[in-house]
Amino acid sequence: MIDKSVSKKELHYYKTISDLCKELGVSKPVHPLIVLVNHNEILSSSVVRYLVHDFYMISYKSNLNGKLKYGQGYYDFDEGGLIFVAPNQALSVIEEDECKGRSLFIHPDYFAGHTLYKSINKYGFFGYNINEALHLSEKERDKIYHIFDDIEEELQTAIDDTSQKLIISYIEVLLNYSNRYYKRQFITRKVINRPVIERFEDMLNGYFSSGVAFEKGIPSVKYFSDQLNVSAGYLSDLLRNLTGLNTQQHIHAKLIEVAKQKLSNSELNAAEIAFELGFEYPQSFNKLFKNKTGMTPLEFREHLN
Repeated sequence: MIDKSVSKKELHYYKTISDLCKELGVSKPVHPLIVLVNHNEILSSSVVRYLVHDFYMISYKSNLNGKLKYGQGYYDFDEGGLIFVAPNQALSVIEEDECKGRSLFIHPDYFAGHTLYKSINKYGFFGYNINEALHLSEKERDKIYHIFDDIEEELQTAIDDTSQKLIISYIEVLLNYSNRYYKRQFITRKVINRPVIERFEDMLNGYFSSGVAFEKGIPSVKYFSDQLNVSAGYLSDLLRNLTGLNTQQHIHAKLIEVAKQKLSNSELNAAEIAFELGFEYPQSFNKLFKNKTGMTPLEFREHLN
C-alpha cells in the first residue's frame, strides 16, 4: 500500500533514476532519465519505506484488493489499479503481500523539447491521493500492460532521438487511456460517489446559510476537499464528470444563487451582501456577479422591481 502522509524526517530523497534503482535492488537503468521496473524484481530487503523523488511515477499494482477503501466502499475491480505520482510527492510503501506489477519512473527532463513537457500538467490525476487510484478491469489492464511492453521494448533498443519520441508518444497514449478510464470510473462508481457529492452540497449550503462565510470568507476548493477527505483535483474532476461543473464553479454558482435571494428578499445593499458572502471587497462581488449574470447587483435588483 502507498500513502502520502509521511513525516519529512523519515524520508529518503532520490534525485536520480540510478540512485532509486540501486536502492530498489533492480538493474541499472539503460537511460538515465527513465526506467520501467518490474515489481517482482525489487529486493524486499532493499525497499525503502519512506521516499520522495524528482520523477513522475506511473505504477500498476495488481494486488490492491481489500487493501484500500474509498470512504466506506471498496474499489470496483479486484485486478488492481494505476497510481500516478508527480515529482516531489512524499510516499510510504508498506508491502504486506508479494508486490506484483510494474512502475514507470520518468524524470521531467526526459520530456524537454516535447509538448508533453508542459501538457502533462493537464492530467489532473497526478494530483490525486493514493486512495483515489484508477481501478482497471481485466481488459483495461491488458491495454495498459501492452503499452508498458512497447515502452520496455523501445528502452532495450539503441538510444536515439527516434526511440525517445516513440516512448514519449507511448506515454501520452497511456495517459489518454487513463483519462478515459477515470471518466468511466466516475460513472460506474456513482453509488459510492453520490454520498460524497451530497455531503459537498450540504456543506456548501451550510457554509452560506450559517454565517460562516461572513466570518471566514469565501470557501476554497481545498476547504471542501479537506473536509471530504479527498484531493482537490479528484473532487473537481468527480463533480465535473457527474454534474458538469467543477468545485470552483459550484462555489460560484452557490454564491450567485444566495446573492440573488438576498437582493430579492432583503433591504441589504450590494456592499453588505458582499461582506455577508465572504468577499473582502464589494468590487470583487460586483465583478463576479456581472460576469455570471450579465448585470450588476444593482441592475439585477432594479430589474426585479
